[in-house]
Amino acid sequence: MNSGLLIKNGRVIDPANGIDKQCDVLVVDGRIAEVGEKTGDRRQETEDRRQKTGDRRQETENGRTVIDAAGKLVVPGLIDIHVHFREPGDEEEETIASGSEAAVAAGFTSVVCMPNTKPVIESETDVEYVHRKGRQARKTHVYTMGALTKGLQGVELAEMGMMAEAGALGFTDDGRGVQDPAVMLRALKYAQMFDVFIAQHCEDESFAGDGVMNSGYFSTILGLPGIDALAEEAMLWRDIQLIRKVNVRYHAQHISTAGSVELIRAAKADSLPVTCEVTPHHLLLTEDCCSDYDTNYKVNPPLRTMKDIEALRRAVGEGLIDALATDHAPHLQSEKELEFLAAPFGIASLECALGLYVKALIEPGIVDWPGLISLMTNRPAKIIGIDKGTLSKGRQADITIINPDAEYEIDVNTFRSKSRNCPYNGWKVKARVEKTIVQGEVRFDG
Repeated sequence: MNSGLLIKNGRVIDPANGIDKQCDVLVVDGRIAEVGEKTGDRRQETEDRRQKTGDRRQETENGRTVIDAAGKLVVPGLIDIHVHFREPGDEEEETIASGSEAAVAAGFTSVVCMPNTKPVIESETDVEYVHRKGRQARKTHVYTMGALTKGLQGVELAEMGMMAEAGALGFTDDGRGVQDPAVMLRALKYAQMFDVFIAQHCEDESFAGDGVMNSGYFSTILGLPGIDALAEEAMLWRDIQLIRKVNVRYHAQHISTAGSVELIRAAKADSLPVTCEVTPHHLLLTEDCCSDYDTNYKVNPPLRTMKDIEALRRAVGEGLIDALATDHAPHLQSEKELEFLAAPFGIASLECALGLYVKALIEPGIVDWPGLISLMTNRPAKIIGIDKGTLSKGRQADITIINPDAEYEIDVNTFRSKSRNCPYNGWKVKARVEKTIVQGEVRFDG
């Protein structure tokens, strides 16, 4: 371990501790040692060194590595609680190693993998496999969820207790909603026993059918089967009633409709332990993007209407949304080149997520930087129950340094991810990740 790291002159934003000011962050032995006022005005000295050595941005002082973060944001390492790294089973689309590399390039120091791999993550051995692969990649912290039901079939509960002991953070059949309410109720009771949370892909298949996009005007004129908003809202309503019976932490994944926002609002008003997340695509893209049959816009839940986007954005501004999550879903180009009906659902957006959130939320004035960082650090950490998302003294030094003014064009050909199924290619966005520090070590240097 290095003798220390000093990040100087940055705007430190740590929402968990109410910090938003220019100060320094000292890291010793991989942990936060101090966050405080500048230890001395060495800016001129730094400038002199730059003139001699070039703009290296990183110097050494008293045996410590020094990073000059003037004009930059210094924030807790970003957390994405919903990614698909495809391993085991579809390593040609993504591996835990390639996904981890993409994550640190995007500023994420912790990610949570979904269990709908091949085979499904449904035993303690499966959980340990993901964690071991994450450690071997040595980029970001890799966590995993376990499956709620065996094979994601919604019939028989998976070994939740054993997976929880192995380190699974929670349980979900992501990609499918649990259709049988009795099975879901049983899962909630088990989750209460093991003090873990349940996450749900809210989709009632009796309403969704074989739909491939939002049900409405565009699905009609395009001749594509639609997924009605009721598919999401009916299951979310049902689950909220179950939570009234079994008081256990429940997380609604990637909500996409105005109706879901109102259901979440009512549940929170009743003090139920319900949280939710929203994705970049549901904050930025509408169903009419599918008009050219471009399968990069095929995602589940589907892109909805501008009314839904406006409702989701308002909900973020009101604090109803608890976390921002990418639902990073990489696929092969050959799969996405299939016709719209046959192509898989999913968007690969991990590496451009921060810029997209800025475009969707900061530029319209819906949240400020502390608000955005909170949705990407301490609030998701609380949902999944990990001791991260803050720069508190003694915590592991997971830190992201962001240039908030840097403008760039999204180029999928530069992605570290193995996949390119991203509809944002060519978009111009702001806010670039400059450094990602994990356990006090710079794991990405842009």
